[in-house]
Amino acid sequence: MEIFLIRHTTPAVDKGFIYGRTDVPLADSFDAEKELVRTKLPEHIDLVFSSPSSRCTLLAHQIKDSFESDEHLMELDFGLWEGKTWETIDRSESERWMEDFVNNCPPGGETLNEMNNRVMSFWEELMLRPCHRVVVITHGGVIRLLLAAVNASPLKSIFDINVNYGEVVSLNAAK
Repeated sequence: MEIFLIRHTTPAVDKGFIYGRTDVPLADSFDAEKELVRTKLPEHIDLVFSSPSSRCTLLAHQIKDSFESDEHLMELDFGLWEGKTWETIDRSESERWMEDFVNNCPPGGETLNEMNNRVMSFWEELMLRPCHRVVVITHGGVIRLLLAAVNASPLKSIFDINVNYGEVVSLNAAK
């Protein structure tokens, strides 16, 4: 199965704004970015999956008329930090999270392990689908988790994986 993982295009947010699950608008560069994404995809695509976030579904609509929205593809839930900035959240809480973001969670949010479990659940179900070319439009965190799994990298190293806005990552996955 050929899988194209696509990170949503550039959001219109200020630097340092925390928006894992928060629905945010896209930058004015959307049209140009979507065209660039489309040039990196094959003409025939069997299925398109998208995170329910509008920053993903807007791109999904441009790639295929019909797509499946899947909650498993949501970004990390930052809980009470959503909609705040890194400068305004409690420093001791953020330091505790950064010490072990794999097992610790933001207040009211989820751990990276919890996120990984739901993303891997999606991946396992995808591998059972009878298709050849699949597009998955999602978030940087989800793509990093999938690449870490494919490369057998530890979760604590996922932020070493760079995934730009609008980036298309192609994988060949054996069923």
